[in-house]
Amino acid sequence: MADADVIKTTCPRDCYDACGVVVSRKGGTIQKVLGDPEHAITRGALCGKCAIAYNGAWRAPDLRLATPLKRVGAKGEGAFAPISWDEALGLIADRFGALAAEGAVRTILHTHYTGTVGLVGGWYPIRFFNRLGATEVDPDTVCNKAGHVALEMTFGNSLEGFDPRTASAARTIVVWGANPSFSAPHQNKGWLKAAQAAGARIIAVDPIAHDTARAADLHLQLRPGSDAALAFAFIHVLKRDGMVDEAFLAAHVLGAEALAPAIADMTPERAEALCGVPAARIEEAARAYGAGPSLLWLGQGVQRQPYGGNAFRALAALVAFSGNLGRPGAGFLYMNGPGGRGIDMATITCPELAADAPPAISHMDLAATLEDAGRARAFVNWNNNPAASSPEQARLRQALKREDLFHVAVELFHTDTTAYADIVLPAASFLECDDLVLSYFDLTVSAQVKAGDPPGAALPNSEIFRRLAAAMGFTEPELFESDADLIARLLAQTPFAGTFADLSAIGTATVFPEPKVQFEGLAFGTPSGRIELASAQAEALGLPRLPLAHADAPPQDGLVRILSPASQWQMNSSYGNDPMIQRRLGPPTVALHPDDAARRGLAEGDQVLLANGEGRVPVSVTISDRTLPGVGLMHKGRWPGHSPGDANVNALVPGRKSDIAESTTVHGTEARLVRPEAAE
Repeated sequence: MADADVIKTTCPRDCYDACGVVVSRKGGTIQKVLGDPEHAITRGALCGKCAIAYNGAWRAPDLRLATPLKRVGAKGEGAFAPISWDEALGLIADRFGALAAEGAVRTILHTHYTGTVGLVGGWYPIRFFNRLGATEVDPDTVCNKAGHVALEMTFGNSLEGFDPRTASAARTIVVWGANPSFSAPHQNKGWLKAAQAAGARIIAVDPIAHDTARAADLHLQLRPGSDAALAFAFIHVLKRDGMVDEAFLAAHVLGAEALAPAIADMTPERAEALCGVPAARIEEAARAYGAGPSLLWLGQGVQRQPYGGNAFRALAALVAFSGNLGRPGAGFLYMNGPGGRGIDMATITCPELAADAPPAISHMDLAATLEDAGRARAFVNWNNNPAASSPEQARLRQALKREDLFHVAVELFHTDTTAYADIVLPAASFLECDDLVLSYFDLTVSAQVKAGDPPGAALPNSEIFRRLAAAMGFTEPELFESDADLIARLLAQTPFAGTFADLSAIGTATVFPEPKVQFEGLAFGTPSGRIELASAQAEALGLPRLPLAHADAPPQDGLVRILSPASQWQMNSSYGNDPMIQRRLGPPTVALHPDDAARRGLAEGDQVLLANGEGRVPVSVTISDRTLPGVGLMHKGRWPGHSPGDANVNALVPGRKSDIAESTTVHGTEARLVRPEAAE
């Protein structure tokens, strides 16, 4: 590597694309980070946010953390003094060891998410916490767990979606509750537009008229929370028009007949009243999808609402009634996970190290748990920034101020969360360590290759926890496995027939030479072996046995429903500290429909407070026909510390749990628009 001028690597952000990256170096020092022109998805260009941040904050000496730090001021002030690794690890080991000796190891909480989706950097630290016996904050509950559990109940699997290469056989592609133009920009510009050019009809279903929706052949702009009702209306049209394969239902679906009354009741006209989508458009979209073969891209936004799990079960019913499975060009995708490429995640996390694993808690319970000294006496966050990205923001930050809560943060930068930590450990970035990256979308495996050294004493996540395991006196060999050995073992589980060096030379490999057909053979991993629309698993959890044709009531009493999807310039909270990104973002705004603005006497640029029982957020008004009446659009990800009022949209988000899996309901948030002078 030392003599190379260019290194191929892979972007490990929380994104569908898994872009190929080329890093130019001189004398071993990184000069420029660019898109790989030889990569089939990236085609030479990174997305705008990564192109800026990887040549900005990610390599900025004044922003990166380079040495362990110990708090010297009050929690929240961000005052620290540098210390050595030995001192930092000794302090942590002493505190954790004392809690273990008291039998209180379960009061050590750890929280993590997708600061990197590299397999080693993202998951290796779990080994340490399994051995320790600490309590995990379930990572997916802050994002997408309701959808995963709903699909697992119905199909037995949520992580093996359609192979995008089968789009060549698809006549229709429905993008439901996703905005690829921001969250999968290369798939949007490449895969989706190529499918459209080849003759596939693109249908977008989303409350926001984002760029993907505007480029679609048909956009159904439904009211937030009415997805299940719309899905039932689609099925109604298919049933009425004789487009349902009754033999398929009889052979492969459990509970179809029990849904007949709800399907009959949800006419396109009734759905129009509930969803706000014209009945003629519902009919057009339903027939196009039902004619098949059709692909359904299930966006994570659908399930981030109070009845999000039910919405996914209703969409699963649509897939079942349409018969869009088991053939090329048919299927659904939530995300493609490691198992579809042969990788067993237990190889990385070593659950056998957990002798008596405590139950995980939901992110929706994080603030309340951290408030309670009986349940939380230590807290470790890594690969995430909960003070910016978790709900109940004010309550959470107040809980983090507890002087008796020992808090360790593993980070690249000072963040809103590190400001409360007792010990901050500096982490290496993806440019500074080897790893494997799996696309959420394409069935590929990619090399993340070290291109330079981390700043100062910063270390990869895996090495940090190897050293911490040694400081704790742990001796299990799994806690000390090298990255190289683990990467080799993981790669051997995939169909890729080479070494990590071989993969590094090409950057990315497609692991299956021919496109895979989702659920080929129509075998499902449910207890019955069939698609379970009628779910005993759901019933055992106190949920309805069948999905419901539900639609949320619209906001009342002057409230607006706040939708906070991904921004064009951030990846969750990543990049929020990059100066150029901050300039691109501009001041925080809420986009309102012209009717809502006129009703409130608001003009473009007016300053207002979004306020509810959780908190208030100062924003500027922008008026846009991309939103619906009663909907406010405010993109997520800003750092509170870089925002007016020291708050972002999560200051408005309660800890309310979804109907399934105790997951986030961020898109169910409602707030008032208050002029600042009226709030004083």
